[in-house]
Amino acid sequence: MTLQPRHLSMWTYPWDVQEQGIAGLFADLRDRAGLNTISLATSYHAGRFLQPRSPVRKAYFPEDGTVYCRMNEALWQDKEIRPLVAKHVVEHGDMLRALIDERLKGGLRVSCWTVCLHNTRLGMLHPAHVTRNAFGNPNYYNLCPSSPAARDYVVTLVKDVTTRYKPDMLELESPNFMGFAHEFHHEKDGVGLNAEDDFLLSLCFCDHCMARAAKAGVNADAARRTVSGFIAAMCEREIPEKQFPDFPSVGIEAFKAWPDLYAYLQWRTEPVTSLIREVRDQADPATKIVLIDLKDGWLGGVDLEAVGKVCDGAILCCYDMKPDAVAAVIKSGRKVLGTQKYLGLGCRLFYPEITSGADLAARTKAAIEAGADGINFYNYGLVPAKRLDWVRAAVDRL
Repeated sequence: MTLQPRHLSMWTYPWDVQEQGIAGLFADLRDRAGLNTISLATSYHAGRFLQPRSPVRKAYFPEDGTVYCRMNEALWQDKEIRPLVAKHVVEHGDMLRALIDERLKGGLRVSCWTVCLHNTRLGMLHPAHVTRNAFGNPNYYNLCPSSPAARDYVVTLVKDVTTRYKPDMLELESPNFMGFAHEFHHEKDGVGLNAEDDFLLSLCFCDHCMARAAKAGVNADAARRTVSGFIAAMCEREIPEKQFPDFPSVGIEAFKAWPDLYAYLQWRTEPVTSLIREVRDQADPATKIVLIDLKDGWLGGVDLEAVGKVCDGAILCCYDMKPDAVAAVIKSGRKVLGTQKYLGLGCRLFYPEITSGADLAARTKAAIEAGADGINFYNYGLVPAKRLDWVRAAVDRL
């Protein structure tokens, strides 16, 4: 389903739009880089960002867990979990509205880059609705996709944004279970967790997951006991050891010897898929709803084939991959999604991950030849202006 013209976008923060100005933004993205779309962060988490292009601040700390557009208060009446409009919107204006208005005058197409369940601010406010490991410890940065209140928050947020602003596309980031190691403030790990340890610690056994799995006929308590045993054993080892030799290449098959855990991992995709289905059902029909995902999305409970049946497609991020690996991921994604769904590549402009325009062009060309419909580049405000020329070199070869 190749879009005409091809979807070429760059992930961008609202504060960069405000600082560069609409005219400057268009000069950079459309005229210099050759893009036709902007993917604007409309819901985002905290962080510390080096801002090489900002004329006023080289380091920026955004508010945690806020939205960067206006909300329709009528949609949020009596909701347990509610969004907070960022101070940036109040103080500097609604950049999403400004871009939508420019689109109507022939400006860039607009996609809303929307962080869903990765929200520490809301997790701290609503600890009953965050993921919890096998010992019951909360992950405050991850609202749980099994929680009715968390699901209602995501569905209402997307409905609000799409009906008020009517963007061309909305990109769902983190509508799934997150890993254990995911940039929480000053994370400490003296054990030396390997990939399978991180996965086991990320598995959620909150009350909502336990109840939802039990309703599906899955023995979640037995699965929890198995996982807690693995975690306890991991904590006793002198140095980390790999217990599952084929992890993660074989997916959940690595755990087939433990039937209750295997059944739980099979079930674990249901909350994610059904949440995305509800999002698509409630969103404005004119806006395409796509998932932002990774090569091994199953680690977060994503079944890409199932997701492709309930929304409009996916963007697969291949940040640290060479052209052959990029092509393999896109070919696999196209096979799973079929020919009628949107499939995009997510490509990061960070050095030394990408070293030149030719390097970037090789990866993007490999993606398009493997079946990608478009490219999203990361990230406008985080890289020097001269790397926009790398993007142009890549675009000109497509």
